[in-house]
Amino acid sequence: MDLPELCSSIDAETAGRDGAPATHPEFDRLVRTMWRLRQPDGCPWDKAQTHGSITENMVEETYEAVEAIREGSDAHLVEELGDMLEQILLQAQIGADEASFTIDDVCRGINEKLVRRHPHIFGDPAEFGAVDSEGKVLDIWDDVKKQERADGFEPKGLLDSVPWSFPALMQCQKISKRAAKAGFEWDSVDDVWDQFASERAEFRAEEPGSEARAMEFGDMLFALVNVARHEGIDAEEALAASNAKFRRRWSAMERMAAADGREIESYSTEDLNILWNRAKELESSAPASGQGPSVV
Repeated sequence: MDLPELCSSIDAETAGRDGAPATHPEFDRLVRTMWRLRQPDGCPWDKAQTHGSITENMVEETYEAVEAIREGSDAHLVEELGDMLEQILLQAQIGADEASFTIDDVCRGINEKLVRRHPHIFGDPAEFGAVDSEGKVLDIWDDVKKQERADGFEPKGLLDSVPWSFPALMQCQKISKRAAKAGFEWDSVDDVWDQFASERAEFRAEEPGSEARAMEFGDMLFALVNVARHEGIDAEEALAASNAKFRRRWSAMERMAAADGREIESYSTEDLNILWNRAKELESSAPASGQGPSVV
């Protein structure tokens, strides 16, 4: 049975289960609305867009959805997920207008990928035994991806499927994780710290302001991301938490300055450090606000 037939068979079985999602009239209505906006009598802005012209919009909407998740606001998340879906449908409609692909191709492709990458669910259960942990699932996922590369579904190179457009920190985490799984790995976190010390020495040896010094600084960051990986820390989340902590403390400093009838820029560096320490003390004695990532 080929993959499309398998997907049809799986869907027939899934659709027969109690509580299985059925039709989605609102989705179809949204698809038609997007189609209408790109018609000759549609919106000039929507008609003018190309795949490339709205790439930044897709990135921005994704970050805004993540922000809504961190806020814990369901209403905000519904809105931002809708904005993300709008971007997907607009890209798909552009593809349809160019006769290259449609939203159905997008849905079919991701459905087939989900079936391929969950053989422990949609394949022969006896082949995999008990898959009762996230770790086992991820191992199966990685094995399937390797096979996909061999079959031409995925780029051949180990790192080729890590998008260059990812933020640098996210790229670094994914690159280092994949290289480590292939055996290119330090024996311990102490060895990574030694690597960081080596990179720091190389950084200090380069001329200030030079491209070589900037490159060595990047190597230090790369080493620190590998420290985080060895410690089981998500570097992206850790930095986001530190950013949120700095924002909270700076806001507290601005409130202190306002209470004194002054602008924050009027303080000396020494006085700013005093305000900073006061903000730290206030934060440590106050209950968590629930805004931004938690920091300990």
